Amino acid sequence: MLLRTINLLRVLLLTTPVLLAPAVTSAQVVPGTGTLINTDDFEDENFGFELNWPKSSREEDEQVRYPLGQSTNRMWFESPKRGMPDVIKRVETPAGGLADSMGALYLRSRDTGIPGRPGFEQAQDDFIMAAKPMTLNYYPNYVVRVFLPEWDQWEQRHGVSFGIRAGLQGPQEKDVEDDNRFGRRLFRKMKRKETEIEPYYPGFFISFNPENSPANKTGKPFANVLIRANELGHEVPGPNITEPGWWTFGMSVTPDGRCHYYASPGVDDLRPSDHITSQFPYKIPGTHFNTIFFNVCSADNGKTWSTPWIVDDPKVYYASGSPVQQARR
Repeated sequence: MLLRTINLLRVLLLTTPVLLAPAVTSAQVVPGTGTLINTDDFEDENFGFELNWPKSSREEDEQVRYPLGQSTNRMWFESPKRGMPDVIKRVETPAGGLADSMGALYLRSRDTGIPGRPGFEQAQDDFIMAAKPMTLNYYPNYVVRVFLPEWDQWEQRHGVSFGIRAGLQGPQEKDVEDDNRFGRRLFRKMKRKETEIEPYYPGFFISFNPENSPANKTGKPFANVLIRANELGHEVPGPNITEPGWWTFGMSVTPDGRCHYYASPGVDDLRPSDHITSQFPYKIPGTHFNTIFFNVCSADNGKTWSTPWIVDDPKVYYASGSPVQQARR
């Protein structure tokens, strides 16, 4: 599975221009800084998505079902690993969104695992931007606005409902077992160190806490933001969200491989004060930023629909050559 994921990233790198830059000193940037390189504002009334059923589920059953779905503007595509959301459509921007925004993107799923075979546990679909890969020396960063509906419209399940993530890669040293070349008498296999280019996917998860959830001690429904991940691969708690509506999320990545996470209620541009945390995910020394994508999660029980998610104006920037903000200590 790892090899197939690496091959997918290689395809992305071979089919899109890769930006290269000289090494620069690491400093943190607020997401939304620099030169805009990828965006989709969903203002085109003819926006559509070719839902090529059945969708892929390689993570679950090793099945990639071609042709993969893709948007009519070729900016978005189905994940061969987890498939695409069941509903993908342009909608009118909810109240309180970006000024002059007339359109946004609606994402929702019910069958998030193997098509036609409910797994009865949380699963997720992917919705991937066809971004332009670049080295981390370019200080890649992204921003997106996300609309959280009223609490009674959420899938009434305690757990992760939505993800906002980046696709990165970098070298990671692993222990590899050598084949037994000396016959059956050698019971312990030899181990050696091998460095592989490892894909990884840091970002945000939005988790729901229904009013009646045993984990909810407040007596009211709320959501909380989880950051993935720290050096050990564990999630880091972020802010609680007690009122539905628009939120702005953003992440920047510095050449040292650290990811810097920001979030704020509303749709205003992110500021230094919106910084949540900075982490070195999985201790992987990242080298390339490949894309951004969204996860839509459900219980995958064949009946219950996910929370309806609306996103607007995802933007990817590179900040090399722009003023930078020194990382907090």
